[in-house]
Amino acid sequence: MYAIIADGGRQYQVQEGQELDIDYRQSATTGDSLVFGRVLAVSAADGVQLGQPDLDGVKVTAKVLGVQQGEKLFVQKLRRRKTFRRRTGHRQLFTRVRITAIEGPHIKRPIAVPTDVPTAVPTAVPTDDANPDPLTSETPGSSESDNPA
Repeated sequence: MYAIIADGGRQYQVQEGQELDIDYRQSATTGDSLVFGRVLAVSAADGVQLGQPDLDGVKVTAKVLGVQQGEKLFVQKLRRRKTFRRRTGHRQLFTRVRITAIEGPHIKRPIAVPTDVPTAVPTAVPTDDANPDPLTSETPGSSESDNPA
């Protein structure tokens, strides 16, 4: 089950339990809950529901894990023939969230498959000594000492 949400001018495909970096939110602190109301599509057990442009009554909730910095980007300025060179760096702030729930009316959750069901163990088939395994290279009656090297 997944949903497509819109946040900060971008669209994200999310699933429950997924961690995601979104634009920095100054008001969100670690442990807070965020609600994404702009849900564009939901794929559940009963098929895909598309909004036009949004789905009514569907929301995605997430828990804020903290603030992180992105990769360092370098900006270089140069003026030709003037020995003017500047190099500065920038690291963007992101808010990391974990998707906790995809909720809404008419959303059917997939049926959970039990994991503790024992599987069938294949039994060994008895082999006949007169009919050796055709995959082996040895033939009956041959040995390595018969082949002169």
